[in-house]
Amino acid sequence: MMLRTFNIYEPPAADDGLRIAVVRHLPRGVRKADRQFDVWLPILAPSAELLKTVVETKRLTPAFIRSYRAEMNRPDPRHVIELLASLAARQPLALGCHCTDESNCHRTLLADLVRAAGS
Repeated sequence: MMLRTFNIYEPPAADDGLRIAVVRHLPRGVRKADRQFDVWLPILAPSAELLKTVVETKRLTPAFIRSYRAEMNRPDPRHVIELLASLAARQPLALGCHCTDESNCHRTLLADLVRAAGS
């Protein structure tokens, strides 16, 4: 599977393939022509309520991880995750968010879910 993650403010890497922003809200003040991603899929972002918990704790807690996985297990997000798994088996994909710390970002959890859907 050809899947990686990125920060949506970073310029594309040669092996990114299709760059998918998985954020609830797009960055303010960034023109469409200046975006560093190809597609925006807010359905794969944490809910607004769940995002508030990260803002308060500034880290992914076990409760956040459980809740995010439950949100992504709902039919619509699950179908999109299965689609991404199928695509990543055939072409490079990159999942992006604006979090600077990749280890403390939902995009790593999402990448794990896509990989699991592909196996």
